[in-house]
Amino acid sequence: MPWTTFIVDDEQVIADTLSAILKHHGYSARAFYDAKSALDACLMATPDLVITDVMMPGMNGVDMAIRIKALCPSCRILLFSGQSSTAAVLEKAERDGHVFDLLLKPVHPTDLLAKLDTIAHVAQESIAESKIA
Repeated sequence: MPWTTFIVDDEQVIADTLSAILKHHGYSARAFYDAKSALDACLMATPDLVITDVMMPGMNGVDMAIRIKALCPSCRILLFSGQSSTAAVLEKAERDGHVFDLLLKPVHPTDLLAKLDTIAHVAQESIAESKIA
């Protein structure tokens, strides 16, 4: 499934590298280096998937993900982080009813692609179930 994917990370090399990997595997991917730019882009075109770092200056990835889900309810979100402080941010979001998948940095491309395959499979099952209902 050629999803439109936004990669958001304040570390430009990480965002660009993940974008290149996904493009190589058939995804339409765009890199963003801050939450505001990604949110602005969501107003122009709805992504199918957002992969975002959790800890970023300005707005963190969890707060951005919550806003994106409000703007684009069908968008899937995958968080990734290499910092231990991520747990507190995720726990607060879960208490507020927001649950997101998380991958730990560094993420190997094979692991990322396997996670995306799982997300795509779950999405296809969800679509099939909604057609039956």
